[in-house]
Amino acid sequence: MIARVWRARATEEGAEAYRRHFIDAVVPALRSVDGHRGAYLFRQDGEDLVELEVVTLWESMDAVRRFSPDLETPVVEPVAQAVLMRFDPKVTHKTVVVDTATGAS
Repeated sequence: MIARVWRARATEEGAEAYRRHFIDAVVPALRSVDGHRGAYLFRQDGEDLVELEVVTLWESMDAVRRFSPDLETPVVEPVAQAVLMRFDPKVTHKTVVVDTATGAS
């Protein structure tokens, strides 16, 4: 399994708006892609900004390519860009070597 990881920063209001966008638009889009295995949105409150981290799970790099043929560039829709202060210009991909949710290792 592959974890695709991406980070962004937002104001408190922007973080909440992104959370709603993630639930309403991102998750349904991800679920429509063959090979998608799950998604997480993490939040860490800072003094000035909120850091958001998105982790999506995929059965393989081929499945990731079905979602985004450009493996290095994050998929950030204009509505999301409008509520984020800044975001990483690149995503990373990591191989999941232990998954306690499914028992895979």
